[in-house]
Amino acid sequence: MLRVRGEMIRGGTSKCWIFDHHEVVATGVDADTLLLAAFNAADPRQIDGVGGASSTTSKAAIVQLSDVAGVDVSYAFAQVGIGDERVEWTSNCGNCATAVALYAVHRGLVPITSDTTTVRMLNVNTGARLTGTIPTPGRTAPDEGTAVVPGTDALGVPVLLGFQDPAGSTTGRALPTGRPLDTLTGPDGPVEASLVDAGAPAALFDAKAFGLDGSESLAAFAAVVPALTVLRRKAALAMGLVREDAPVSHAVPKVGVVSEPVTYRTTHGHLVTQDRYDVAVRMVSMHAPHPAIGLTSAVALTTAAATPGTLAHRVTRQTADGTLRLGTPAGVITARAVPAPDGASPTVLLHRAARRIARAELLVPVPEGRPV
Repeated sequence: MLRVRGEMIRGGTSKCWIFDHHEVVATGVDADTLLLAAFNAADPRQIDGVGGASSTTSKAAIVQLSDVAGVDVSYAFAQVGIGDERVEWTSNCGNCATAVALYAVHRGLVPITSDTTTVRMLNVNTGARLTGTIPTPGRTAPDEGTAVVPGTDALGVPVLLGFQDPAGSTTGRALPTGRPLDTLTGPDGPVEASLVDAGAPAALFDAKAFGLDGSESLAAFAAVVPALTVLRRKAALAMGLVREDAPVSHAVPKVGVVSEPVTYRTTHGHLVTQDRYDVAVRMVSMHAPHPAIGLTSAVALTTAAATPGTLAHRVTRQTADGTLRLGTPAGVITARAVPAPDGASPTVLLHRAARRIARAELLVPVPEGRPV
């Protein structure tokens, strides 16, 4: 039985277990072995582990101080399998980055020198750079806050999350194929798609191509997930993310549908009128409808919506200040693109919330592992 300390922190609408890199190394087993056992990934219920048996609660981050110039902490993000003994290391998670920022402030990984503290982060999975700005009144790390985000009524510490120069973070280009529109062949024939790489590679389709209008509940959207799963592989091949004979990661590319704003009700029954947001979106996460939208997907959509010729640009109500309101099943999430210097792509900012839930020593049933 191995012992390792960790912290559970809610970031936005995800829960993330955060571990210190050096303590993971000290266990003597590799990170995959440790996380699969700690989360009880083999069981779809994760009943004998710390996982929550959903794509938004089966996540981890391994954090350490960074020696990269301009970076305070680096973190490896892990999407742990559910009923699947596999850990995905190919993507980033904005909600977990939100949690990492709060963790870094509390663990003293960044100095607190004023009433706000910015944590500069590097996601080692993708090379993405992010910032998390947190209020630190009286130069103290906060335990509580009054910030809320769509998808939960829980309160948390406000975190302003910034994705720096997100375009082309995986493939080197915001439009990996060089085109704003591509045609992919799905189970029912050819479908137009916009393939974009910003925050994460994503394939976006017009909701109308699947008989949807953007007002769908999670249950209604679930009916088209099998078709989107087929198209997701086609998108991965078109973007050069995998070879023809290789499996596609569960985590990337992201895939979903977009449409013009329509009036709809959130999962909790709140009415959202079409004038309250700019583009409707429904995304898939780990082969199931995402209850809101992943933040890397939000960055991809924000970039696509600002790119003429894409499906997202076609259906989005354009704004003058770079603000984009996304209509998700959980409610409206606002992103803002801020021009960056030196020819970099715009920084995408999102207001999030985080709360430390637990600090614990995990007892992990790993009988034998591979050396790190």
